[in-house]
Amino acid sequence: MNEDMMTIEERNPIPAAAITGESNACGSGGERGRGVFAIRTLGCQMNVHDSERIAGVLESAGYVAADEEQTRNGDFDLVILNTCAVRENATERMYGTLGRWARYKHRHPDMQIAVGGCMAQKDRDRITRRVPWVDAVFGTKNIGSLPRLLDDARATGRAQVEISRDLAYFPSQLPTARASKISSWVSISVGCNNTCTFCIVPAVRGKERDRRPGDVLEEIRRCVDEGAKEVTLLGQNVNSYGCSMGDRMAFPKLLRACGRIDGLERVRFTSPHPAAFTDEVIAAMAETPNVMHQLHMPLQSGSDRILRAMRRSYRAERFMTILGKVRDAMPDAQISTDVIVGFPGETDEDFEQTMRVVEQARFSSAFTFEYSPRPGTPAAVMDQVPHAAVRERYDRLHALQERITAEGLRTFEGRDVEVMVSAMQGKRDGETHRVTGRERTGVLVHVGVPEGRPQPQVGDFVTATVTHAAAHYLIADPDVKAGQTYDIRH
Repeated sequence: MNEDMMTIEERNPIPAAAITGESNACGSGGERGRGVFAIRTLGCQMNVHDSERIAGVLESAGYVAADEEQTRNGDFDLVILNTCAVRENATERMYGTLGRWARYKHRHPDMQIAVGGCMAQKDRDRITRRVPWVDAVFGTKNIGSLPRLLDDARATGRAQVEISRDLAYFPSQLPTARASKISSWVSISVGCNNTCTFCIVPAVRGKERDRRPGDVLEEIRRCVDEGAKEVTLLGQNVNSYGCSMGDRMAFPKLLRACGRIDGLERVRFTSPHPAAFTDEVIAAMAETPNVMHQLHMPLQSGSDRILRAMRRSYRAERFMTILGKVRDAMPDAQISTDVIVGFPGETDEDFEQTMRVVEQARFSSAFTFEYSPRPGTPAAVMDQVPHAAVRERYDRLHALQERITAEGLRTFEGRDVEVMVSAMQGKRDGETHRVTGRERTGVLVHVGVPEGRPQPQVGDFVTATVTHAAAHYLIADPDVKAGQTYDIRH
């Protein structure tokens, strides 16, 4: 899972300008409760969903989420940084953000700062030493403790730290303040049982634990009752769901059960692990109408030698076989992936094998990363590839995937797509009179409203003819007079 897969609205961060120390804080009216808070999220969809839990816990304790004006003015009593530990740049971003917030707190000493998430779980002692202006540090399993930690920090004047190694309760049991009313994240499991040599996730998230299917379905129904039309099932390895309960068919059964929930229009999931991807999962995707034909499945490398060094329990041929089966069952499937470039020991030939697999796989998109060692992982002490070689390989792979992505998007031109409107404006939609959303297989689409035709609202479904494919998204500016399509379904 990767934050690059999400739009700004889906990540819902604090705008950077809101808390750089240049604002006039404390300028908005309205009820403040125990304090106005804002959350900045770094990392993947799991972190975004955790931020919804953090917001829910704070609101239940009497805090108030910042409104648009307060966010614009930086008018906060509490800011929370929910962190990621997967890549080195996530560490740099965390300390950089906290450094900027220190200047703000110097002018507003009563404001509190809290740090949660994976980096808090991993580096709790280092954080309190390096950024002593932080008031609370809480782990991935301690979200429910945040209000108490803030109270104790205020009473004692000292930073409070609570990091648990064992899972006492599922985060899904906590109150939730969802960022979107139409699209909901629903966690089906936490933790990971794999031992990939590059990955820090098992150390910060713990062993895999599955929620009961009934609890998952109850949460989904509750989301639908509250207005959600789409859910995304979350887990570090969603297709191994059920193994801890002794039911290896639990995930395809869960997908089929989602198909029987009235009012649930779209179901997505992320991320599956190739080693556990079964024919039953493919069949459930293909045969359940509201399960979208979208798949994010990490390749990591096309070299079997490197996959062994990574402790990835599949090989390139197995991966390509799965892709072939998915496309046989769902020819319209959009399949994205992750690839690590420059893993320790990667040779030119290893990299060329990755290039060949990517060319053959025809991914809709690939999130490519230069390998960065994570302290505490086996790969961190292996022989590292020179940075110049890693950068050259990264540039070549990126260029290849950009070409493949563009070629794939051009196949949409002239076709009708159904878009669920998630935002009234993209970055430039205000100028172009467009609305923004994703079509059924997950591609971002900006839809123009023809003159004289009704304006869709967030949550509506618009079927429109694609008129242009950009580098990473589609534009649908249909000419209805020429017979192109523009229809709205509420």
